[in-house]
Amino acid sequence: MSDTTTASGRYVEDSSSGETVRAFVPAPLPPELNLTLNDYNLIEEANRALGRLDAFYSVAALPEGFSDLFTYHSIRKEAVLSSQIEGTQSSFTDLLLHEDERVPGVPLDDVQEVSSYVSALNHGLERLAGGFPLSLRLIREVHAKLLAHGRGADKSPGEFRRSQVWLGGRRPSQATFVPPPPGEVMGCLDPFEHFIHDPTYPVLLKAGLAHVQFETIHPFLDGNGRVGRLLITLLLCEQDVLKESVLYLSLYFKMNRQAYYDHLQRVRTEGDWEGWLRYFLKGVRDTAREALGTAQEALALFEADRDKIGGLGRGAASAQAVFAMLQRHPLTTIPAATERLDLSYPTVRDALGRLEEIGIVQEVTGEERGRLYVYDHYLRLLNKDTEPL
Repeated sequence: MSDTTTASGRYVEDSSSGETVRAFVPAPLPPELNLTLNDYNLIEEANRALGRLDAFYSVAALPEGFSDLFTYHSIRKEAVLSSQIEGTQSSFTDLLLHEDERVPGVPLDDVQEVSSYVSALNHGLERLAGGFPLSLRLIREVHAKLLAHGRGADKSPGEFRRSQVWLGGRRPSQATFVPPPPGEVMGCLDPFEHFIHDPTYPVLLKAGLAHVQFETIHPFLDGNGRVGRLLITLLLCEQDVLKESVLYLSLYFKMNRQAYYDHLQRVRTEGDWEGWLRYFLKGVRDTAREALGTAQEALALFEADRDKIGGLGRGAASAQAVFAMLQRHPLTTIPAATERLDLSYPTVRDALGRLEEIGIVQEVTGEERGRLYVYDHYLRLLNKDTEPL
């Protein structure tokens, strides 16, 4: 067994895992790309779709708070979808119930992982908003948040690995892919950090290339896939391609999961960066269009339901207050809504009753105690394509 060079890196002999295997060390970014006219058209389509999505949230005519509201739910949708790619069984509804401290039958480890993803993404976005650069240090901070609770909490959160890992198979010799040996990790990460700071490289291509490179380096013992997908969001927001985190690209990766893994592997084995970029750019384009359509549909739903409530006459004001709360918390109990709105229990109970009468909410327990009300039409919109694999 000897070192060999490929189109996208080199294989080295590694025995750090106790078995002698060929580990892959990727060449520094960027690769030499052979893009066609169709590829450049696809880049333009993806950029236009992102521009329309970003512009929608910049429109002054949007109701106050709508942009913040949809960012809040888009972050959670991305967390659910990205975690499902790694095998968690939690749904969007499970996450909302967990955050509301109602977890009937929810797999706790799974939903904690998703909740930690929300914390990790929010931490990264807050640090960028405060002027901290996207860097190896920030990536380590995000990883520490991601693995703070649940499975993976014993896998050195926030620390780059000092031992070998592998993908697929019970032993390194059975693996489908073996990342760089631990002694090569920092030698890969340093040029990676320089690349993500390169102001001259097109941002969408940079995000696509950086995701694959990060996945290939696999610098952590656990959580690499999720951090790699977080990296896309953080890059797009840092570079002002998106002002808010409203692109849940993991939807496309989940719906085209086998192609996702196949393209990542073909970059390593064949140097097929162009094939990966076509897949990635189509994902950005299609997910941006889907996210815009969902936001527009939600806005239309809110306006229609607000008009319905306006026709209630007496009690409409308290019903509108409860309705505004349901837009952020589409599952609620009477005590929870009472606490959030600082309204009396009877006022909230009556308002939810009126909203149920006109078909805006549904009570889903059928019980006299512990009643749970759901803004069903909106929750179904948020839940679209987030069923566990």
